Amino acid sequence: MSRKIIKSAAVVSGLTLVSRVLGFVRDMLIARIFGADTATDTFFIAFKIPNFFRRLFAEGAFAQTFVPALIDYERQDDKVGQQDFIDKAGGTLALLLIAATLIGMATAPIFIVVFAPGFLREAELFDLSVQMLRIMLPYLFFIVSVAFAGSILNARGRFGIPALTPVLLNIALIIAAVRIAPLLAEPILALAWAVPVAGAAQLLLQWPALHRAGALPRLRWGFNDVHVMGTLKRMGPAVFAVSVTQINLLLDTFMASFLETGSVSWLYYSDRMVEFPLGILGVALATVILPKLARNQGAQDVVIFSATLDRGLRGVLLLSIPASIGLIVLAEPVLFTLFQYDEFVPADVIRAGRSLMAYALGLMAFMSVKILATGFSAGKNLATPVRYGIYALVANLVLNVLLIVPLAHAGLALATSLAAFGNAGLLLARLLKDGVYRPRAGWAGFALKAVLAGAAMLLILHYSVVPWPWHAWDFSARALHLALSVTLGAGVYWAVLGILGLRFW
Repeated sequence: MSRKIIKSAAVVSGLTLVSRVLGFVRDMLIARIFGADTATDTFFIAFKIPNFFRRLFAEGAFAQTFVPALIDYERQDDKVGQQDFIDKAGGTLALLLIAATLIGMATAPIFIVVFAPGFLREAELFDLSVQMLRIMLPYLFFIVSVAFAGSILNARGRFGIPALTPVLLNIALIIAAVRIAPLLAEPILALAWAVPVAGAAQLLLQWPALHRAGALPRLRWGFNDVHVMGTLKRMGPAVFAVSVTQINLLLDTFMASFLETGSVSWLYYSDRMVEFPLGILGVALATVILPKLARNQGAQDVVIFSATLDRGLRGVLLLSIPASIGLIVLAEPVLFTLFQYDEFVPADVIRAGRSLMAYALGLMAFMSVKILATGFSAGKNLATPVRYGIYALVANLVLNVLLIVPLAHAGLALATSLAAFGNAGLLLARLLKDGVYRPRAGWAGFALKAVLAGAAMLLILHYSVVPWPWHAWDFSARALHLALSVTLGAGVYWAVLGILGLRFW
């Protein structure tokens, strides 16, 4: 893997790590203060919708369309044209977002019916969900604007500020849970108000960086501009192709709303755990290789394009194996350590642990889709990944129906993982068939070393974790033992790789 890619990915991963850690602090506080009851279920349902758009646009998918378009101007050395494109795209996008936000607020009850029809059984629950969704929907305007600004910075090789912005959402929710919630008659509403406030702060944080880059948008309409409208039309398919997993997660929530109280929350907490390695590893890799792939594609440099994809996929294999094993073996210990306090009881840990293990099985596929879809986006081939995404969506629906009865909410998580493997397999097969991706020699040996190291990690974690009474310890004891387990597992994994002769560079 090239040092430049690793260096850039390390910047994104490091800042994303800060955000994810704060996210865990946020979720620990929510679990401790609010528990896993009807109030938190309503918040997570309402938050799922704006948070869904955050994941779609702010975690790299939005850049799949705009970064290649911006690099086209860069390759032609047309700075004036690029700035004109930025101005018109920004103005057009802003108008569309304002309209979408207003329509969304007016039709909020429909959204709740679609995403959580089970809430119709309780009028009070339904009304609270609608109220919170209306409060949070303006976040849509801010987060897409943040993603637009981040795409401009990423195209210019500046990854730090875009990776830092998610921190502000977590800080706002922490302050709301600790300071604002006790002051309100309906405490959970404090979390809802924190979301749009955080969105505005995230957008303001990007502004100085854009100004320094000389790319601050001067908003103008661009509905008559062929390049602007063409890019916006490609945005929907590009976002869908790279984020079909997020859509499947929404379907999980939809079906979980029919299950016992707490199911939505258990899925939320387990999904949050999987998002930790996915964000700091998969999204980081996809974010930094996209500009490089777009430049290579434009220069018709097939060899370097393929080599960049190969490095990304090797990184996925090398990093997803220990992450998956760690989450599967340490599912309950992690949940005990982070969330099992006060209102979040041991029974909640056991149920959330089941869905966490099911999601963790699909981590390699989730990360692979991020990388493989980037290969299509850089070449502006959106039809193929969209078609495969639809296949994955249908497969997830069928598997949900088949697995929800025997496995309840964990069956929904397992269905999403299996569908992701199908999506990744189709994307990889097509890239190989078209000759766009030509694996470098040595993949079999590379994969074997990673699997052997993973097996050693699995054994050491299993025999070191099982005897410990996690439920009986306080936070300090849990955190200490969890840190020891993670250090031991990671140490064994990388040590075995070193003994087998594999070097990360």
